[in-house]
Amino acid sequence: MSKNIDFEKNWLTKFSKCIGIFVGEDIRQEILKGSENFSDNSEREKVIEWSKTAMKKLNFYVDEENRINIMLGCACQYPRSQLQEIRNKYKETKSLELAHQMLQEQFETLLKNPSLELNEEIIQKIIEKGWGSAGIRKGNKIIATKIPKSGYIKDYFNTSDPVGKRQIYCHCPRVRDSLKMPDMDIPEIYCYCGAGFYKGIWEEILQKPVKVRVLKSVLSGGDVCKIEIMLPTDN
Repeated sequence: MSKNIDFEKNWLTKFSKCIGIFVGEDIRQEILKGSENFSDNSEREKVIEWSKTAMKKLNFYVDEENRINIMLGCACQYPRSQLQEIRNKYKETKSLELAHQMLQEQFETLLKNPSLELNEEIIQKIIEKGWGSAGIRKGNKIIATKIPKSGYIKDYFNTSDPVGKRQIYCHCPRVRDSLKMPDMDIPEIYCYCGAGFYKGIWEEILQKPVKVRVLKSVLSGGDVCKIEIMLPTDN
């Protein structure tokens, strides 16, 4: 996301819109209560405390299917322009194998971007683990393991402290901050926001609905976040 965009305001706009789509206005107002003036300049502890409470309210007031759909709709999205060549090739060939291969090649090129300042050893570790936007494909199922937040990749691999790894791993500033605050872990339903990133990738490529499921997350005590992507069988 561009540094010029206020993350908190942008995310809350999406969250509010998604709640409005899937549940009534009274519940929307109840869940959003207390977030009216949040921005990137807001006190972090207040933002995290609200986030924790909002996810608890979401779990209480909204059924599982709809709360997952709400959080999926809040995701940051992979740039569509970078997926068009893969989408066109899939449309031409109907080959999931080729689409996945192209996405992996694009990811490996990203890892070599000088701005990330990653040495070959770290790049190879990430590739060998099968981490990244393409993930590991088995038939119509993909298991995607997120890489650490770009600015913290080197620190993640250079520390052996599991708590420290969890605290710098997530791409979301709310999650990173919450894991550094005692008793402020946000409920795991929040992680479907991150899962929506992968849903968006494959729905753009396939032009068909895709289902995702959170298998593991740092919010639930994991060292990484794993997302299962279930692709449609009627390719």
